Parts: sequence; structure tokens; C-alpha cells
Amino acid sequence: MTTRSHAAVIFDVDGPLLDLTPPEEDAVFVPFTELYGLQEQSRDWDSYRVRNDVEIFREILERHLDRLPTDDELNATSSRYFEVLSNSIEVGVASVTEIPGARMLLEQLSGHGGIALGTATANFREAARIRLERVGMWDFVKAYPGAADDGGPKRDVLARVVEDLGLPRERIVFLGDNLNDLDAGQACGVHFIGFHTDPARQRRLADAGAAVTCGDHETSWKIISEMLGLKVN
Repeated sequence: MTTRSHAAVIFDVDGPLLDLTPPEEDAVFVPFTELYGLQEQSRDWDSYRVRNDVEIFREILERHLDRLPTDDELNATSSRYFEVLSNSIEVGVASVTEIPGARMLLEQLSGHGGIALGTATANFREAARIRLERVGMWDFVKAYPGAADDGGPKRDVLARVVEDLGLPRERIVFLGDNLNDLDAGQACGVHFIGFHTDPARQRRLADAGAAVTCGDHETSWKIISEMLGLKVN
């Protein structure tokens, strides 16, 4: 994908933009119960081989089937997840919760001109779309919707977005809330902001090597502006 943008800001979805709530997590596991009778899968995303929804679905099915799942099996399971997630949101069982100030930050960045916005998330792209669309944020990031669908760790997800952007690495900022996000930012050579509303999670990122951390999007805006040399009124 070509771009006329002079800079870009890429977001992990859960943490910087949305809060992943327990009912939304519940929807992830419903298809495994419905289709395979599986119960009590781990909700510790770091306990899986790769922190990526495609890889997690594959790993759960592989353990159950004692073989690699087929594409049809993976597609059926993920499609059912999207249905459950969408229905849960529509009937009010699950509520998509915006991180305070996230939408305002996207509006500020998109209104500045020449800044491309996108995601680099370990979620399925369709799940990210369903959730972000619910709170009016999808249109801001849909031009560069990096997600789990092509597989691999977060550094691979981010690398694909960086390649699509075609910008110098120093003109790209990535906001993430986990150590795999920090690893991705470092591996891709872009600016990284360790974002989390929990100070303890910020300290964890700083201790692991994140040079810049913050916990609110007013500060995010100021840091991004400095990193990219934006003129702010």
C-alpha cells in the first residue's frame, strides 16, 4: 500500500485504545466449548506459544485434535467467535470500553494532516473491527489494520504494517502495553511508547527497556508530537 503521509502512529488495540473486559474474553472461548466441548482454557495470553489469536486458536485445537487443525477448522472456529462477540455486544452482555482519551487522541492525530494511523494487534482483524467500530474508532485506523490474521509474533505483525507504510522508521511511532509490543518496536526500529493506565505495568515496560512510558493520552499526544516534530497550537 502506498501512502502520501509524512509520519504514522500505530496502536496496539487492547491497552492503548480499548480495555479488554471479561465478557469480551468469554467470547473467545465459546466456540471451543460449542464445537469441541472444551472447557477452562487459559486466559493468560503469555502462556501460549505465540501471543497471537490465530496462533492461540491453532494451539488449542492442536492440543485437542492431536494434530494441526485444517484451515476449515480454524475458519469455522474463528467465524463462530466473531458471531458470539458481535452478538454479546449487541445484546449488552459485553460492553466495549474505550481507554479514556483514546478517541480524542485519534481525532487530534487525524486532524493534524499527513499522519497515517493504524493498528498492530494480536487480535483477529475482524474482532478488532467489531470492537473499534462500536466506539467509533475503526475509521481512524482502518487504512493500516495490522492484526493477527497472517500469524507470527507481534514483531511480525508490526513489520508488515511498517512495510505497507513505506516510511522511514524514525517517522513511525508505535504505542503498546506489553513486553511483546516493546520487542516489536525495538525489532522494527520505530519509536516506542509503553502505554498503560496502571503505573505498575508502566514500570514493567521501563524495567524491560522502554525508554518512554506514559499512562494517559494527553501525555501521549505531547510525546508523539515531540517524537514526530509536530507543530502543536
